[in-house]
Amino acid sequence: MLEEYSTTLSQSITRGLMCRCPRCGEGKLFAGYIRLRPKCDRCGLDYAFTDSGDGPSVFIILIAGFIVVACALIVEVKYQPPFWVHAALWIPLVAITTLLPLRAMKSLLISLQFHHKAAEGQLTQRDPT
Repeated sequence: MLEEYSTTLSQSITRGLMCRCPRCGEGKLFAGYIRLRPKCDRCGLDYAFTDSGDGPSVFIILIAGFIVVACALIVEVKYQPPFWVHAALWIPLVAITTLLPLRAMKSLLISLQFHHKAAEGQLTQRDPT
């Protein structure tokens, strides 16, 4: 499963934000924009344990939604521009605030998963006595 390691929480967070291997901090985590490598090219850590699921997307959508909606409301109340101005302003902002941090957020959640030895839940047999 997950091998032994000795990293602090701050090291794990730094490695996650830098998109590096959660164990050694040197190997690259991604083969594409958000596609993971099969294993670390430095220490050989198998990335099969990773399962960030929809977590990174949800966090990013909530944060980006707050930023974009707040900005749109401020601009609407203060300037009342036509709808095409809103489209010209907020479509690029939505793209920027969702796509740029997605890779780092996915890597951060994978690194924290490794740090805390999080794994899929398993059923255990209980002794009936």
